[in-house]
Amino acid sequence: MPETAAILRYTARILTERGLHTGDQFAAPNGSLDICAAIYLAAHGKQLRVFTFDEDLSIGFIECSAPAMAAIRAVSDHLDTAPCVTPIAPGHEVPDYIEHVSNWAATIPVFGTRQPTASEVVSRLLRTADALDAPQALAA
Repeated sequence: MPETAAILRYTARILTERGLHTGDQFAAPNGSLDICAAIYLAAHGKQLRVFTFDEDLSIGFIECSAPAMAAIRAVSDHLDTAPCVTPIAPGHEVPDYIEHVSNWAATIPVFGTRQPTASEVVSRLLRTADALDAPQALAA
């Protein structure tokens, strides 16, 4: 997963330089980005204008990006909570990794007193990247 780890490290740099946006839409007028928009930018090298004005379309673009979704899922897998699920057909549900990661970075956790700081979000990205680079033990 070296590509995913590299995307997460670049995302950490983007958020450090531009700031973490936790409000409406995926990007703020001041250039700060939601964590998932920053991951998309790190994966593709460009920010979509739609990130500033249409959340649903933004989610669609992010969902269509395999490298961005791999990185978002890696972050989701390293959080202390499980992602919520979205029903897509009767009896079929899929995990909503974008909502899980975006909400983690933007909301106060249960039993918490504040949302994660930008530094805590960046640190989580870097720890996730390090975990992806670590050699995996083989099962016997």
